[in-house]
Amino acid sequence: MRSDSGASVEGRERLRLFCALLLPDDAVAELVAWQGRELAGAREARVVPPGNLHVTLAFLGGRPAADVEPVVDVLRAASSGAVPPVLSPVRYRETRSVGMLVLADEGGHATRFAGRVGEELERLGFYERERREWLPHVTVLRFHTRPRLSPTLPDLGRVSPSEAALYHSVLRRTGAQYQIVQSVPLGG
Repeated sequence: MRSDSGASVEGRERLRLFCALLLPDDAVAELVAWQGRELAGAREARVVPPGNLHVTLAFLGGRPAADVEPVVDVLRAASSGAVPPVLSPVRYRETRSVGMLVLADEGGHATRFAGRVGEELERLGFYERERREWLPHVTVLRFHTRPRLSPTLPDLGRVSPSEAALYHSVLRRTGAQYQIVQSVPLGG
């Protein structure tokens, strides 16, 4: 279980929060190497740094600091008995501002977990689920103009995240910096 001991949270402060699956260190290392080979030459684009590589479950946006504990409680409850997912890259996709690796969700465990987290956060009034189906993915590139890349897929094999986390997103001129507020093990 991880916690960012440098993150202080004041009661009236508003925080940009999101919940995500943490990727194993070896998967992050492979993604970083792949980004260097396949994405680093994209014009007017920024590769996502290693500490920002994750699978988003729910983006909550600006929330009062008092919401941190209830959100962590939701993650803890959803994680209890959850089967760690098995994910693998199936394609690269670009939207209007990001490049992502879309992931296959073997057995649907990540999708069910994201659904449980989303439903409970919605019930608490902290989140509104999108109308479209949740898509397991890792954002690997950010840009203002689509580079229209067609990279080969990274050789990640089957990736099995074992933790979910609540993140605090701090906006900086150089891009967002993500800090883990609290993480919880999946299945326990």
